[in-house]
Amino acid sequence: MMDRIHIKQGRVVDPANEIDRIGSVYIAEGKIVSVINAPADFTADIVIDASSQIVCPGFIDLSVRLREPGQSRKATFKSETLAAASAGVTSMCLQPDTKPVIDTAAVAELIKELADKAGYPQIYPIAALTQKLEGNELSSMLALKEAGCIAVGNANQPIRNLLILRRAMEYAASHDLLLMFRPNDYWLGNNGCAHEGAVATRYGLPSIPDAAETIALDQCLELAELTRCRVHFGQISCKRSVIKIHQANKYGLNVSADVAIHQLHLTENDIKPFDSAYHVLPPLRTEADKQYLRQGLAGGTITSICSDHQPHDIDAKLGAFPETEPGVSSLETLLPLTLKLVAQHAITLEQGIAALSQHPARILKLPRGALTPGFSADVCIFDPELDWQVNGANWLSRGINTPFWNQSLKGRVTYALQAGKCIFSLQAS
Repeated sequence: MMDRIHIKQGRVVDPANEIDRIGSVYIAEGKIVSVINAPADFTADIVIDASSQIVCPGFIDLSVRLREPGQSRKATFKSETLAAASAGVTSMCLQPDTKPVIDTAAVAELIKELADKAGYPQIYPIAALTQKLEGNELSSMLALKEAGCIAVGNANQPIRNLLILRRAMEYAASHDLLLMFRPNDYWLGNNGCAHEGAVATRYGLPSIPDAAETIALDQCLELAELTRCRVHFGQISCKRSVIKIHQANKYGLNVSADVAIHQLHLTENDIKPFDSAYHVLPPLRTEADKQYLRQGLAGGTITSICSDHQPHDIDAKLGAFPETEPGVSSLETLLPLTLKLVAQHAITLEQGIAALSQHPARILKLPRGALTPGFSADVCIFDPELDWQVNGANWLSRGINTPFWNQSLKGRVTYALQAGKCIFSLQAS
């Protein structure tokens, strides 16, 4: 028997249902029963007082790596789902570049098992677009969809030629599968580690031009028009990508885009040349790119924010900047950095919450991301004024590779519910 929960006196912000007011949320049988108005004969087993806090839908992260299966020395489902829960993230899309790659139903099923074992069932695997992510032969997308994969993608791996990409998109379109595509021309990228610009030149770092992203994006847009495949562009990083996606939407193409949270705060000028916490792919770009990404988010061209969580062990981040592995451990900074955008008047609170819940749910066609009666009770409660420091005492992810280490941030999750079950409580942690 599941607990009946009454969350009271919070500021309920539910962009999908256009709610923003002080009130209650009522939960029974793992589902939302009612918002604001008390249902008849409702007796709560648990009452959560959310006074001076915000109550919103649980967050849906479109791009994470949990390092299992295959690299459990870096992180595990157990450690990273705890980090996710503490960040208000109640659903996650797992990139296909696990070891082994998510290119068979057996691996997709293994991920479901690992998720259940960690007590966090809402992990949605993204199927590999090509076998072993080698970019040569298509994977059995239909079997992978039937095994629970929510979309297909190629992570950061190159597709050998455009005919393979075209065939993959035709196959995906015929089975109504979403293609999650991170635009990057591998050959133009030329194993770079920083944006091609003043900073890379100054420090002698191998660089990646923004054209590596925009050319790949252009090619995929052309093929999206040809194949009518639904495409979601993941982790875009530059001004010209925002312009191209805006135009594609204007001309009726079925495409969407997200941005990783660190790209909305950091630029090439923040890079400390010997600090590999700033080594990310796509690389941190210019101030103009950052401002354009923010405008794209505020204007609705970019609808979602993801963490692009990539925990690493110490070894992966040791050595000269270009030799280290890219990626940031970023689940736990997702909410405070989104709230910082609100504080800087880049977006409204409602836009921030929608970018973490309503819009990702719509992209994935999931009945989540909203406090709609009948929906699964995925709820995040957070205190927007709570200050905390990113340090070993507060951090739950096994990866401490973040450029925000030892910084003070504002905004902390106090409770997270997944399908009506409390998966995180700040008091208990």
